[in-house]
Amino acid sequence: MFRRVAIIGGGAAGATLLSELLERPVSQPLHLDWYTGGGTPGRGVAYGTRSERHLLNVRAASMGMFASRPSGFLEHMQKADPSISGTDFLPRCRYGEYLEAQTASALARAKSNGHDVRVVPYEVDAMVPENDGVTLFQGEATTRVEAAVLALGTLPPRPLSQVDDSALASGRYIMQPWPFLAEAKPHAQAHHVVVIGLGLTAVDVIVELAALWPNAHFTGISRHGLLPEAHQASAALPFEDSEELIEAMRDAPDMRTWMRLLREAVGHTDDWRRVIDCLRPHTQELWQLLSLADRSRFLRHARWAWERARHRLPLQVAQSIAALEKKGRLQRHGGHLHGVTLGEHGPQLRFVPKGDKRERTLDADLVVQCIGLDNDIRRTQHPLLQQMVTNGHIRPDPFGLGLQAMPDGRLLHDGTAWPRLFAIGSMLRGTLWESTAMPEIRQQARHLADHLLAD
Repeated sequence: MFRRVAIIGGGAAGATLLSELLERPVSQPLHLDWYTGGGTPGRGVAYGTRSERHLLNVRAASMGMFASRPSGFLEHMQKADPSISGTDFLPRCRYGEYLEAQTASALARAKSNGHDVRVVPYEVDAMVPENDGVTLFQGEATTRVEAAVLALGTLPPRPLSQVDDSALASGRYIMQPWPFLAEAKPHAQAHHVVVIGLGLTAVDVIVELAALWPNAHFTGISRHGLLPEAHQASAALPFEDSEELIEAMRDAPDMRTWMRLLREAVGHTDDWRRVIDCLRPHTQELWQLLSLADRSRFLRHARWAWERARHRLPLQVAQSIAALEKKGRLQRHGGHLHGVTLGEHGPQLRFVPKGDKRERTLDADLVVQCIGLDNDIRRTQHPLLQQMVTNGHIRPDPFGLGLQAMPDGRLLHDGTAWPRLFAIGSMLRGTLWESTAMPEIRQQARHLADHLLAD
């Protein structure tokens, strides 16, 4: 049993692990140091929004904080509004409030149960893991713990290589959309906003700014120019041939074979979503069966299609986007971005549309970068991760998907796993692929708490 544990990261993953540790009956009090890095503990970037327009893309019944109580969020919400259904897609701000409430409750219980929990609103500057413990450096303080867990969530975004320094310096190229949206005020100017990327974050940006700026119009640019697919209004029945499909995929861990099997399965059902959803409980296992060559093939050729099908829009959000397109306020383009510079009147984009060879120029008043999760440790500016990589304490995933790790979260350094250094959440995407949503994070938190508290 590790009695003194440090959790680095103040988002949902860190809060879930902390709460799991404090939920368990233990023979001796725990000493937990939770480095939240500022902000509201528990919310992180994912649930920090205060807008009612930003909805969860998972139904309420599946968003409980604890693996033992997957319907906990729904029950929490139904106390205030019994009419809420488990199939509803609720505002992310409500989920952030739920995480805050659960975390506050766990901290209150900790005090009454004799646990010592320090909530440190700062970043950890450096870490030195060893086989018998981990040393943390924060400011002038040095702390030795028995185990440490990286729960860092998404990393600070980096500008695309095609973006000129002049555009970045202008303040009209936005790399961090969430702080920008939090400060955005209503106005009536006829802005032209270009959004780079067309995933879930891009949709949230467009929906929010379209409501705040009723005379603005939007252009979305991505490789294929396609939005995420939409959920059905009601939850679908499970795919009836899921067991046979999963077994066939296990028997032939090859991307070409898998694509053929998936196409055949989709052809035998009335809703392709049923096929995608039946894979979710098995995705981590299947990913680990793939060779590095097949993982690379998937990331190059099929990742974009998988992300569209797997991370879907709530129906009401999809309808809002469709209405903007119908009114002519939103246009989408597929193609390759060649450059973003600062022109005479604002940012200017150069891109080649899909299926064309001629470069086009697009003038904008504002550009918002929404290219999705970036966990490439090889290029990050995150000080702690830079220090640990430089000193050989951790190793980047070869495909830029976080850190090399064992499936149980133990981090690798020289081909072996540290016995007392772990990760949870998005840093494990290279090992588990499916590792960023709450249903997976809460399972990781449960298993990691079991390991940390084992006799």
